[in-house]
Amino acid sequence: MFAILLLMFIFVPVVEIGVLIQVGGSIGLWPTIGLVLITAFVGASLVRSQGLQTLLSVQQRLQQGELPAQQIFEGMLLAAAGVFLLIPGFVTDLVGMVILLPAPRAMLARYLMSRIRLQSSAKGFHGSFDQDANQGSTFEGEFERKKDDDQDKLN
Repeated sequence: MFAILLLMFIFVPVVEIGVLIQVGGSIGLWPTIGLVLITAFVGASLVRSQGLQTLLSVQQRLQQGELPAQQIFEGMLLAAAGVFLLIPGFVTDLVGMVILLPAPRAMLARYLMSRIRLQSSAKGFHGSFDQDANQGSTFEGEFERKKDDDQDKLN
């Protein structure tokens, strides 16, 4: 994982610098800077509107008593899209814009949900985001009754 992060911190800026140099050479310095700023502002406003829609969807699912796992993952992806759009450069802007599109974002959220498993602090319990997987299952556990000190003093 460390190697992947290291490569990303080296590879992404090098690619961004190369693309910025190419675009700047083609259209000039100020139009290039203008495009970078426009994509940041447009992206930030799109992230805000999409984020509000996702938040409303989460609230609606919670009111219906359903687990909004898909919407939560999409919200995290929207936050990542916002970061990509605020990073100066065209490659990261493209990645951010693709994540902003509903269909690719939903597909990516489903993929991430299938790859991630939750572990509870309870010993031996392994949950997943699959809502139907645990229906009809029995979970065993242990408990211990403890008396309150105040009840002992009353008796």
